[in-house]
Amino acid sequence: MNRKGIWVSPNQFVEFADNARQNLTAEIASRDHSPDFNALGQYLPNPDPVLKKMGRDIAVYRDLRADAHVGGCIRRRKAAVKALEWRIEQGNATARVTKRIDAIFQRLDLDHLRAEAMEAALYGYQPLEVMWTKAAGFADGWNVPERVVAKPPEWFLFDPESRLRFRSKDRLFDGELLPERKFLLPRQDASYVNPYGIADLSMCFWPATFKRGGLKFWVVFTEKYGTPWLVGKTPRGTPKTETDRLLDQLEAMVQDAVAVIPDDSSVDIVGDAARTSSSSIYQDLLMYCRSEISIALLGQNQTTEANANRASATAGLEVTREIRDSDVTMIEQAMNELIRWIVEINSDGEAPTFKLFEQAEIDDTQAKRDDILSRTGVKFTKSYYMRSYDLRDDDLEVVAPPSSPTSPQGGAANGAAFSESGTRSGCPCCSGVEFSDGQNPSATDALDQAVTAEMDQWQAVLAPMVDPLQKLIDEAIQNGETADQLLSRLPDLLTPQASAALQAQLTRQNFIARLAAASGLQIDVPQ
Repeated sequence: MNRKGIWVSPNQFVEFADNARQNLTAEIASRDHSPDFNALGQYLPNPDPVLKKMGRDIAVYRDLRADAHVGGCIRRRKAAVKALEWRIEQGNATARVTKRIDAIFQRLDLDHLRAEAMEAALYGYQPLEVMWTKAAGFADGWNVPERVVAKPPEWFLFDPESRLRFRSKDRLFDGELLPERKFLLPRQDASYVNPYGIADLSMCFWPATFKRGGLKFWVVFTEKYGTPWLVGKTPRGTPKTETDRLLDQLEAMVQDAVAVIPDDSSVDIVGDAARTSSSSIYQDLLMYCRSEISIALLGQNQTTEANANRASATAGLEVTREIRDSDVTMIEQAMNELIRWIVEINSDGEAPTFKLFEQAEIDDTQAKRDDILSRTGVKFTKSYYMRSYDLRDDDLEVVAPPSSPTSPQGGAANGAAFSESGTRSGCPCCSGVEFSDGQNPSATDALDQAVTAEMDQWQAVLAPMVDPLQKLIDEAIQNGETADQLLSRLPDLLTPQASAALQAQLTRQNFIARLAAASGLQIDVPQ
């Protein structure tokens, strides 16, 4: 017996192979064994570089939203997500569970919930407390979320195991561990090193701070150097009291533009053209800070700056759309976790999924084309409508086809009848069509004979138009005329009488086609 191991006690022998297998499942690189001194305490501090530098909590970022440019970018980013439509996709779940989840989400204020979940992109993480209640609309009394409320992120922290904890009055330092299925936690780019996520407002802090400072100094600069200087001149040896009195008069003149000075004194207005170029330094600083804020929140600055062209603005919109898709993924993960909680509490099996999507713009040209084709008798399938117009399966209802337009006696419904001689009365497409047996024909026979009669009449209608056209083409070839010369002579061939006959024939043919389509009949058209 060749076993490699060690006797840990007189009765227990441990093989080395067992230790090797245990090393595969055990966590080696953990916070307990690492030299990270930030993880030695009972909670993990937020590793945000701005917060660490200032020694403040995440509430400092809330003041940045008062800035006009920061607030505008936040509204634009949220609006891109709130403009999307939502639906519950069944997937592997049952139809009953999917229908109930859809009813539950219809009761929630999803627009407000999406806006609050988007705060995770600004602060890195956003705890959402779920308020559960018994559903009154379900017979079996499901436990469903009545409200989902966003709570201030600075009230929470993470422990060394990356679990969310609440800073209560009793446990202000290390926080209370939260119960399961109570708090949703959307986070942006959270990791093992940083469970708090990446806060986009962190990238806006210094640009917004310098923007405020630069604007303040720009206002002071404008007040000091925006107006021309007034320089008073007095004779040498003037007493100081007289000089101070003149200075007070000049200071008042700045406000009132009126001053009284001795006749031996003078006042000059001095301007400095160099100050104009100096003021552009503040403007450049403010524009740079604006661009940095736009890049931090929107990923680009092409759609917010005046020097952008159409190509750069279009490319900037693509970047903004990609950031929107990232925000959508974060929100969908939180909503899908809520759906899994609902199913786990109240039912068994798979859970449906929450999906945000952009409503595709329906092509008006395609809709008009489909309407025209449907009027001529073309029948589209259910899958075609779902694919072309982005419809769901429950958006369409299959309706039974209409009954045959013929009466039980073989006559036509809708009041259409045949005379005793076998001629259809009251029907423009069948006028002049006679039936040899003298009996009321079926609708199929009537339409067959009407089509045959129409084809014969087409020859009489087209002959006065085709024969002169052929003659005109032959003459043009013999005379060597160009195609433009030939086209300029074509309108002369269409006389009013020929156009009227063609219009009447097209009206009759359209009536036959629509009647056949409404009746569900198929008629072989003679070639």
